[in-house]
Amino acid sequence: MLIFSRKLVQIGSCFLLIGLLASCGFYSLTGAAISGDTINIHFIENNAPTVAPSLSATFTQKLRQHLTSLSSLAQVDNDKADYDIQGSIETYNVTVASITGTETSAKNRLTIGVKIIFENRQDEEKNFTQTFSRFADFNADRNFQSVESALIEEITDQLKDDIFNRAFVNW
Repeated sequence: MLIFSRKLVQIGSCFLLIGLLASCGFYSLTGAAISGDTINIHFIENNAPTVAPSLSATFTQKLRQHLTSLSSLAQVDNDKADYDIQGSIETYNVTVASITGTETSAKNRLTIGVKIIFENRQDEEKNFTQTFSRFADFNADRNFQSVESALIEEITDQLKDDIFNRAFVNW
């Protein structure tokens, strides 16, 4: 009985410690170190030579939702935010990813690259400017317009994770 209650106290202590760390606003279970309250994520412009009409709005909204849902940060539209993210889509292109023995395309690749300027107003050493790039392949016999939305969804999900990790998880 004594062993059982000792184990129960240890387990309870672990949960209490995790709860305290998660609620303090500085550490979350995502591994992110976030000490501020507000973030300003500006509209991500599309400066790529080829433009997908809704990509800027879609990516900006996904990035805002992702960063605020994984933290206690509130999105604000002013220059007094604890964190500031600006950026632009620099790459949006389709290239051949692989060819067959008859030298025809077997797979094509959509690549999206986003240049991000991150400012941490609490710790300037954590500021960065970086281009994040991801891609997704699709069968060359498929019409690009028929798979474009799904590819954009897949790639932007990866990009928003990369940006969050670079800004707050320090990888």
